[in-house]
Amino acid sequence: MDPTKSSRSIHTLIGVAALLVAGLLAWGATGISSQAGYAGVGPNFLPWVVTVALALCGGWLVFEARTGGFREMDPPSGAERGDWKAVAWVAAGVAVNALLIERAGFVVACTACYTLAVHGLRSAEGHRWGGPRKLVLDAVTGVLISAPVFWLFTKVLKVNLPGITGSGWL
Repeated sequence: MDPTKSSRSIHTLIGVAALLVAGLLAWGATGISSQAGYAGVGPNFLPWVVTVALALCGGWLVFEARTGGFREMDPPSGAERGDWKAVAWVAAGVAVNALLIERAGFVVACTACYTLAVHGLRSAEGHRWGGPRKLVLDAVTGVLISAPVFWLFTKVLKVNLPGITGSGWL
């Protein structure tokens, strides 16, 4: 098969997949109440915005693919095959987050997720582990990211997230 036809078919499939996801979002959005809430906007407003945006992107992708493909597209970079060890580290971070969030709280769970995911992403780039110093630095960075997010959601937005203590600050 001609490589341009092959890439054109793959690009078309990507656009069609985006349109299918937009269709599923639209189907889900129809089940959400449209009764106006704060500022006259109902709870189904944002799902419809995302649905329309995704449908427009999917339509554009199909159009581009059918009229000559993605013009001026750089050749793909990176390794020829996926780095499954790196994927495993990132997946482990997500799994640890899911396991810890109710038991140890949002900040600890997100810090663990960040630390494991960063290790996986670094290994995908070919960087070595870095030792305990790098591990501690990653954990501190995870806390510096997750703690303000926790405080913003719990204190400002009044979203109930699991904490370590009953005080609401950790």
